[in-house]
Order: sequence, then structure tokens, then C-alpha cells
Amino acid sequence: MSFFSNFEFLIHSIKSVTPQQVVMYVIGGLLIWLALKWDFEPALVMPMGFGAILVNIPFSGVVTQQMEGLDEPVVGILDWLYEVGIGASEAMPILLFIGIGAMIDFGPLLSNPKMLFFGAAAQFGIFLTLLVALLFGFDIKDAASIGIIGAADGPTSILVSQVLKSEYVGAIAVAAYSYMALVPTIQPFAIKLVTTKKERMIRMPYNPKSVSRTTRILFPIFVTVIAGFVAPASIALVGMLMFGNLLRECMKLDNLSQTAQTSLANLITILLGLTIASTMKADKFVRIDTLIIMLLGLFAFVFDTIGGVLFAKFMNLFLKDGKKINPMVGAAGISAFPMSARVIQKMALKEDNQNHLLMHAVGANVAGQIASVVAGGIILSLVKQLL
Repeated sequence: MSFFSNFEFLIHSIKSVTPQQVVMYVIGGLLIWLALKWDFEPALVMPMGFGAILVNIPFSGVVTQQMEGLDEPVVGILDWLYEVGIGASEAMPILLFIGIGAMIDFGPLLSNPKMLFFGAAAQFGIFLTLLVALLFGFDIKDAASIGIIGAADGPTSILVSQVLKSEYVGAIAVAAYSYMALVPTIQPFAIKLVTTKKERMIRMPYNPKSVSRTTRILFPIFVTVIAGFVAPASIALVGMLMFGNLLRECMKLDNLSQTAQTSLANLITILLGLTIASTMKADKFVRIDTLIIMLLGLFAFVFDTIGGVLFAKFMNLFLKDGKKINPMVGAAGISAFPMSARVIQKMALKEDNQNHLLMHAVGANVAGQIASVVAGGIILSLVKQLL
């Protein structure tokens, strides 16, 4: 009798699979394939893809559901992780920034502070995409959450969309991390749209200034305080980013710094990928809105890159020959660290095998990491005021 009951339940489960869930199985498999075959942010995209399959199996135990014979619904592990780790306090994406901060060397930025301007300019796509999303009919909370995809910073995208209670958290997370992985493809295309070969061949000598240990220690403290006054809503992200960097630079807590860079960052990344998958249930994910969000995310990435490049070209109008900036460096002002800096170096060497822009691009890239979290705070502040 038990055998027949189990067989009937199996048939019932198979019949309960919807076409939308089948689409999610394909999407989950595609994410796993992209992560493992093409190295698309595998530490996060692979758990996200596997989780997308888990949450779309009929009667899956990883999601909260009402079980026959029980008065109270049974809480699924992924829904619980989402509620505790993201929904309640955005803990996972915030704590991940401790690890990110511990990985970043702000030395190239401190030795060439004007690179901060490129970090700011390369957030242009965020605000432009916000306006375009409004034109597509998204409300202000969803439009702002979609725009932040352009930050090229997955944790910031997740946090902003969650704080604003967007119903598209899953689609935004997938878009953010997918396009981060596609930086080597997207950025060269965007850069070539707005530069000439002559501009891409501009050489920039690198004469780094010595940065004292005191400066390296004071920098994260000052940035935290300034960001707190300029965009208080960003302080959770900026503060954790800078705290992680302080662990790195103080030279007294090497064990903690290494733990933040490795064990902490890896554990949270894995859990974050699985947890975000709880928002990828077929009925909410397989919609035309998801496709539009993916397209708007691409738009944001392209125009972030273009914004940084055009700002560099604008600065060159006022600089003498020999002091001009290679416009490609401006493109590194997005937050995709260190991928964007490597892309710029590769493009520079392709145009001129003696043109080394890596350290300039790294300076702009770490500036973009700071600017992206500040931009996230500004977006939150603006939307809250409008509401």
C-alpha cells in the first residue's frame, strides 16, 4: 500500500510541474553551466542556479508551505535564510563587504586621488537607467532597484532592492552578477563606441607616490565619516567595506584580515547565492518584466562605462599634451573589481603593446567600489524622500 501511495505522489508531483517551473529548471541549469564552464562568478552563480532548481520542485521542502495535516506552515530552509539573512537586516550582503574591503588595496587610488572622479562619473548609468525604468512603467522603488544594477556590485544591488521592498530581487540579483561576469565582453564594446584608436593609444606614465601607513589607516576612517554625512543610508555598506580595509591596513590583525578575505567571504557568498534563489520561484520570475530588467541592467552597465569614458574625454579638454588621460581608464570607474581594470589593461596592450594602464585603471576601479556603495545610499535616501 505504501508503494502505491508513494507512486501516486510521484505521479502527482510530476503532473504538478508547470511550464514556468520547467523554464526555471533550464535557467538554473544555464546558470550552473555558465559558472562552471565559463567561470561566470562561480562561487555565487552556481549556488544561485542550483537553488533556482530546488525552489521550483513541486512541494519542495526548501520553501515554506502548508503540509497536509498540520495547522502551521512548515518553514523551508531557503525562505528562512532569506528572511533572517536578507529580509530582516540585509546581513549577508552587508557582512560580505567586510571580506571585499579586506581584499582591496587603496594604494593606487591614494597615490593618484583624481581617480576618485572616475568612480563618481562611472555611476552615471545608475541614474539614467532609473529614469528609463520609470518610462517603462516601473514604480519608483522598482526603478531605483533596477538602476542600481549599474553599480556593477552584486551585494549593493541586493541590499538596495531588498530595503526598497522591490518584488524583483531575484531578477535584479541575477542581472547584476551575470553582467559582472560579462564585463570582459560588455566593456570593450561600450568603450569602442565612444573612443577612437588614437585615444585608446594615449600613454600615461605611472609615477606612484609613496603612501604612508598612517594615510592608509586614516583613509577608511575618513571615508566612512564623510559618506555617513553625505549619504547616511550608505553607511552600512561603506562602513563594513572600510572596516574590512582597516583590518587589512592596520597590520595588527592579519589573521582576521585573512579570515575576512577567505573563510568569511566564501561562506557568505555560497549562502547568499542559495538564499537569493528563494526569490526565483517560477510564478514571480518567469515574467516579461524579468526580461525587461535584464535588458535595463545591460543598458545600465553600458552607460556606466560610457559615463566614465566621456568624463575622461571631458577632462582632456583642459589638460596639456603629455598630461592627457587615456579615456579607457574612466571606464574602470565601475565597481567590478578587479575585472574592469584587467579589461582596460588588456585593451591598452592590444592597441599598443608598450602601453601599461593597469595601475591607473586599478585606482579608478577601487574608487568605483567606494562610489557604487555611496550611490546605493544616495538612491535609498532619494527614494525615501520621494515616498
